[in-house]
Amino acid sequence: MHADTEELYKHRVIQFCRFHPDPDQVRSAVLWLSGVAGIQTVQPLSPYALAVVYDLRQVTLHCIERALSELGYHLDNSLLCKLKRALFHYTEETQRENLAITQECEITRREVFVNRYQHLAHGCRDPQPEYWREYQ
Repeated sequence: MHADTEELYKHRVIQFCRFHPDPDQVRSAVLWLSGVAGIQTVQPLSPYALAVVYDLRQVTLHCIERALSELGYHLDNSLLCKLKRALFHYTEETQRENLAITQECEITRREVFVNRYQHLAHGCRDPQPEYWREYQ
């Protein structure tokens, strides 16, 4: 089946819960998603929403939302948002099946976790330059 390349790039808005103790969920989510393969752009729209453009051949909205929830972000679960998400998940799954794409979302989740790990402050980093590590 031939697919127009414009149809393969999805523009979605991800809404976050307004009653979360962290008021800066959107900004930190933008940082985690910015380096993931398949995600073209991520921009904050408001303190509770972000816009994301992604390639459907590599990642789906369901994968992005699942990775965000596993990272501890709270998505908006109002009835309207749930209905929109269900519709987007169904249409994207159907479109991927029509294109014979069987790739799972594990790659995307792994990349989000690696990106998150690289941004965390922890003691597992060696402050020495690479060329000094060879000398004992």
